[in-house]
Amino acid sequence: MESKSQNSQLQLSEAEIQEKLRSLLHKEGTWVDWGKTCQQLHKAGCSPEQIFETSGLQESQQNVIVVASQVYESLEKEGVAESVLNYFRGPRSDVLYEFRILKHKQRAAAAELACAKNFDVDDAHELIKAARDVGRISQLPDAFTSHPGDMVAYLCWKRARGKKDLQTRSRLIAQGLKFAVSNSAREAIEKLLSDFSVATTYTAPLLPVYRLEFEEELPRIIPVAGTYPLTRQDIAAVSPLEIKEPFRTITISHNGTFVPVPGWQAILKAKDPVGYFCQSELLPNYQLGKAETVLVIIDRAAVEWNVNSYFLVETEKDIVVQWSEEAPSSIIGQLLLIMRAKNIIDEGNITEPWQMDD
Repeated sequence: MESKSQNSQLQLSEAEIQEKLRSLLHKEGTWVDWGKTCQQLHKAGCSPEQIFETSGLQESQQNVIVVASQVYESLEKEGVAESVLNYFRGPRSDVLYEFRILKHKQRAAAAELACAKNFDVDDAHELIKAARDVGRISQLPDAFTSHPGDMVAYLCWKRARGKKDLQTRSRLIAQGLKFAVSNSAREAIEKLLSDFSVATTYTAPLLPVYRLEFEEELPRIIPVAGTYPLTRQDIAAVSPLEIKEPFRTITISHNGTFVPVPGWQAILKAKDPVGYFCQSELLPNYQLGKAETVLVIIDRAAVEWNVNSYFLVETEKDIVVQWSEEAPSSIIGQLLLIMRAKNIIDEGNITEPWQMDD
């Protein structure tokens, strides 16, 4: 069996590894010892699968006891009483695992409360959820402290005040009293036993989360060389843009003009796109009605001629978009597309709710 990896962080001999695996198999010591042993074996290069095959500890179990043993060590460093530490060696690794997201001081306070109230994993999960939710509140009411138990009590107090149903209200009050640590928090909750007024409560709105689903929704920013007529040097002087995924961000360190273009396939495939403005009557074979200003986009990286494409080429007089049966002598870039300006009759309508007269 291969017991070490090239990136091992802890040097153990084969005999030491086998001894630690044997101790896990016979479950010597407490779960804290098992967690420390699993962590040492992981660092020595043993995979979770290897440990499972030898000791019977599944990978999920290994993860829980390793993390919980680290939380246990942090409680020792915080000077938590021996009676509390002994309580968690009970075993209650699942409870300590829930406390992993708390800061060290909060872990100690939560552990002492869990010991005093004989918490199970559901109670611990409720406490952690409250700590996470209440942690976003800038200021708690004066009656409640920042102790994790008071945080749960605060949420129970807040929810109970908004309930008309006496059974639900009573359940929340009882839960709040179970978690409350400070006398002021207990007093605030106990007042609800005689005060049956219902406070107006509000629920946070849903976050406006969207995901881009189609390539056309992924815009690409195109640098613009200017307005035709231009020279080859004008096109070459435009600095290319570096696009970073996943949101197609760009960093611009120079002055210039840029235009957003929908993520059409021709645009997304381009390696070095550059655009310029041009009057449509100056383009060859343009047959789309009246003259207008259009955006011509080329790919400077595509300079290999093919008979199925138009190219921006340099002639003796100027640069022009043209098609030819044979390769031209001086290609600047391949024509990707010609983009016409939007044509919306009443642009204000698209920002207003849709309405229909009766």
